[in-house]
Amino acid sequence: MPASTAITLTPFGAPLHGLFVLLGTVAAVVVFLLGARRRGGFGDERMAVLLGALLCGVLGAKLAVVWRYLDAAPAPSLLGFLIQSGQSVLGGLTGAYLGAIATKRLIGYRASTGDLFAPAVALGIGIGRFGCLLTEAPGVPTGGRWGVVVDAARAARIPGFPPEWIGVPLHPSFVYEIPFHFLMAGLLLHLRARGAFRTDLFKLYLLAYAPFRFLLEFVRGNPVVWHGLTRSQLFLIPSIPLLALTFFRRRRAAAHPPPLLMEPTDA
Repeated sequence: MPASTAITLTPFGAPLHGLFVLLGTVAAVVVFLLGARRRGGFGDERMAVLLGALLCGVLGAKLAVVWRYLDAAPAPSLLGFLIQSGQSVLGGLTGAYLGAIATKRLIGYRASTGDLFAPAVALGIGIGRFGCLLTEAPGVPTGGRWGVVVDAARAARIPGFPPEWIGVPLHPSFVYEIPFHFLMAGLLLHLRARGAFRTDLFKLYLLAYAPFRFLLEFVRGNPVVWHGLTRSQLFLIPSIPLLALTFFRRRRAAAHPPPLLMEPTDA
């Protein structure tokens, strides 16, 4: 395909990526709070769960790419890791999920919050991915006419960008992913309004995103580490069946609740 038929991406710095991540986070918090207000108010417990999910989500997003920073940094440091290491969506999702569960157990909060988190997280990731689109490698080479081209100036800003990909049409993998999250946000809001999957709405989102992300990795351009698979795919291989098992077991239990035990009465 002639390069002239593709869109050339110009260089943008890391601050633009951080701006979209911030915008996505703010949007997610707003959607969570609006949903909580409709459910009867914010409450200290819900706010604690939100903060726990946010803090652990940030931690998970950072820790998931620590290997990448250590491999690339000539003089690794904690400050350099916090500023330059980037983030991982899968790590952030895992951290936020575990953080919400841990916080709820710590404070003894038993009410479901998945229906509050699910559309908020989907919308937040969809917005944040615009930052990835503008600042990261878009994907692997493609012969399709929809490919995008990275020029030499932008390639110099992307750590590890293969020189042979400069000027070559590449899969716009983030363009594939952004609509997925926006569509999921709309679907999850619709399901929540109907009262469907209330206790399992966030698991439904994860169960939809995990196989989609697994397939998307084949055109993302992330480093292949084992038998043609990326680190994200190796993480998802055990995660997908575990998510499916947990989701369907909970749905089955909800559809067939155990019979109530009758209290003995005096004759």
